[in-house]
Parts: sequence; structure tokens; C-alpha cells
Amino acid sequence: MLPWLPEHPIQFPPVTAALRAPDGLLAAGGELSADWLLAAYRRGIFPWYSDDQPILWWSPNPRMVLFPGELRVRRSLAKRLRHAGFTITANRAFDAVMTACAEPRAGQPGTWITDEMRAAYGRLHALGAAHSVEVWQGDELAGGLYGVAMGPVFFGESMFTRVPDASKVALVLLARAMAAGGGRLIDCQMHTAHLASLGARDIARETFIGYLEAWLGKPASEDPVGLPFTPACWSFAVPGEPGETAQ
Repeated sequence: MLPWLPEHPIQFPPVTAALRAPDGLLAAGGELSADWLLAAYRRGIFPWYSDDQPILWWSPNPRMVLFPGELRVRRSLAKRLRHAGFTITANRAFDAVMTACAEPRAGQPGTWITDEMRAAYGRLHALGAAHSVEVWQGDELAGGLYGVAMGPVFFGESMFTRVPDASKVALVLLARAMAAGGGRLIDCQMHTAHLASLGARDIARETFIGYLEAWLGKPASEDPVGLPFTPACWSFAVPGEPGETAQ
């Protein structure tokens, strides 16, 4: 039976208790408050559910990750980076990025980025824990991504593109910024061929949790309200990239 989490205290089952089918489903309930979300990410757990479901928490095994130094930039993408006329910013249009990520996509009946999720991550953004990278063509938002940053880890949540390769450009700039500033790992959550083509790979959940505990500290079994978080160790600005990159 799937554990049901009360609103208090903030306490998750061990990730080893997650189901194999569906892969990584760990628990339901709890809250989408900043405290709950920060406690979840520190443990390698993230929320993912639709409007007609309770809050569902996941920790899949294996875990897809991208080490910034392993980013694969093919010749066509490198050319687009140089010549497409993109301007890249960070944290300038967080809500617009979330809204774009929530737009319907071909072959998908709906979105998991509900109004409740947008509000929750908006609160994390206001705290300095959630960040966006935006790619612009002129005044138009062409692509981007958002996620949660702690220490040397970026927990990616979603990305979108309206212009070919714009989301890839956002990921390239994020990875380069992290590599320049001591960032160690981008969490991609679940395997996709798209991310694998950029150098992301699967690692065992145990290995992933080991990285988090080494870099963020081993969390207590129960987290207090008002849990502090470790800010990102890197700056999003990467000198010398095409266009402007700014926080």
C-alpha cells in the first residue's frame, strides 16, 4: 500500500521503499510548501501528479543525470549557438517559462504543471531556490528550462522550445555556467532519448543519493519547518557566450 503523508511533520519513507511499477512512486500526500519541496529534493524525491490526483512523490531507479563536463554539443547545435541570434538570460521570466512548459504538447493529453505546481515553484523562486534559464529571439521567448538549485546540484524540472534547439541552448548555457562555477550534477529525473543525445546517462539511485548526501549533507529523519537550503554554488552568467547572459 502506498504510504499517505500527513501535512506535519515533514517526513518521507526511505527511497528504497519506492515501487518498481510505476518506477519510483514513493508516497502520496504531504504539501507543496517550500519546506516540503526542499526536504524532498535533498532526498532525491520530487513531486509529479496531475490535477485529478493527490500529490505524488517519486524517486526512480535508475536516475538520469547529466554531469556538466559530459555535455555533448553536436556541430549543428554549436553552429546555432553562434549564429542563431539568441539572447540568454536567467531568472528574468520564471513564471513565463513555467507557463510555456505547461503548454499542451503533441501526444500528451494534459500537463502535470498545474496551477498549484506553478504557485509552489513560484514561492521557491522567490526564496532563491528555483531558477529559470530563458532563450530569446528579439523580444520573443524562444525556449528555456527551470528547476531547483542546491549547492552543486541543479534538479531539472522541465524545458520547452518554440524555436528549433532553443531548449538545448538553455541546457548548454546552464551546464557551462555550472562547470565554470563548481556545479557538479544536473538531475534529469527520468530517461529520455533527447537528454541522452546531449550526454545524460542513467546511474543507480543509490549512487545518486550518495552524491546528494556528500554534497548537501545527510538529512535528518524529520525536517523542521523553515528548513534552510544551500544556494547554488555557481553564477548563471557565462562570459563570452553569444548574446547576453544575466541573472
